[in-house]
Amino acid sequence: MLSNGQRNSLGKTQVNDLTVFTIGHSTHSYEHFLSLLRAAGITAVADVRTTPFSRHFPQFNEVTLRTELTLDGISYVFLGRELGGRPSGRGFYCDGVADYEKMAKSETFASGINRVIEGAKKFRVALMCSEHDPLDCHRCLLVGRALSREGVKLVHILGDSSSVSHEAIEEKLLNLAGRSGDDLLMTAPERLSAAYRDRSLKVAYVEPPSDLKAHSAKR
Repeated sequence: MLSNGQRNSLGKTQVNDLTVFTIGHSTHSYEHFLSLLRAAGITAVADVRTTPFSRHFPQFNEVTLRTELTLDGISYVFLGRELGGRPSGRGFYCDGVADYEKMAKSETFASGINRVIEGAKKFRVALMCSEHDPLDCHRCLLVGRALSREGVKLVHILGDSSSVSHEAIEEKLLNLAGRSGDDLLMTAPERLSAAYRDRSLKVAYVEPPSDLKAHSAKR
């Protein structure tokens, strides 16, 4: 989340008027991907992949994608350092799994969220990662959650050109976690946080065994 100073400088009312989209490039051709952007009226893509390359789908490599989008009148910015799902700092992992809650508290992450919000004032922005389903991707579970907390409206673009609101995604998230009903021991926000945590543990980046051994050897 943003710091108090950053939040105050943005103005809450202004933030509440913003909409940010998300999209996964999945296995799409560039032409289909472009058609999805066009259908949603997207004018800027914010790439939140930690590594902006695809071995199997080279049309989504950073240089190629940036060039093609620019030719088609859509701006491109790489925000993987600030908002990527594979952190480099050892403190952002828990038992080898990327910890989204810890990542969301970093100054670097806050800076990235601020850049998205500022960009959304001038462009119709889509956060892009690789996963098709928002519930399988940090663009929704980490970045989208943070933006939603700041009052930004989130819309997730799907591969068939349909879209789903972040509120609907959160309802599905609660159902998947078995936390959609009332709970005498947990408030509604606590149930939602637990649902986010449950899902994140299932889909977040896991360090390769070799990295885990290296880190353990340094202790």
